[in-house]
Amino acid sequence: MAAVRPTALLVPTPPPAARLRAPSWRDPRLVVGLVLVLASVLAGARVVSAADSTVPVWVAAHTLVPGQAITAADVRAVRVHLADGVGGYLSADQPPAQGAVALREVTSGDLLPRTAVGSASALTTRPVGLPVSGALPSGLVAGSLVDVWVTPAPTRGAVVPVTPVTTGATAGDGTGGAASGPRQLAASAVVQEVVTDSGSFATGRGGQVQVQLPPAQLQQALQALADGATVSLVLVPGSSPAGR
Repeated sequence: MAAVRPTALLVPTPPPAARLRAPSWRDPRLVVGLVLVLASVLAGARVVSAADSTVPVWVAAHTLVPGQAITAADVRAVRVHLADGVGGYLSADQPPAQGAVALREVTSGDLLPRTAVGSASALTTRPVGLPVSGALPSGLVAGSLVDVWVTPAPTRGAVVPVTPVTTGATAGDGTGGAASGPRQLAASAVVQEVVTDSGSFATGRGGQVQVQLPPAQLQQALQALADGATVSLVLVPGSSPAGR
């Protein structure tokens, strides 16, 4: 019997291994990836910018009274969110203008409106020193509001009748040589400065109080002082500013 030869197994030759190639700038996948990264960065920047939509504005470092010169020491910068941007308030991007004064009272910590700052020529009131012989109201400080009352001096040798308090009488309009009763000269006048007899800026007995009055009331005050009238100040409740 003839021997059977074993047949050789044919093993297929494996294909050559593919080599990794460096990505090309013309590869669309690389371009799409870069676009997505840039879009994410821009979107994040917009979100951060929208979250910090505050603007710098000036606020009063302490209570400002009409006629007071405004310097860098009188204001401080804060960042606030305003719907219309800076709007009607003074931007803190620039220092206060040279020669600027407060045209009306601005309480400590309040934003500084543009309408509250201007030149001295735009002031509608003038300061006048009113001597007060009696006790000053407790809590009276610069920036407080006071009602100004005057009591005309009685005529020498005349008997002063007891009359009701009125606001329409004028100094010296009493009859029979007697002085009229107390009358209110001004309401809610702004106190600019308080000086006691000892020279300190605090309340006490007697002193001089600088009060802002419009021209008409200023004339009446000066006339009352010339006639020897007694000045009394009544503090408007709750008007004493904080931080003074």
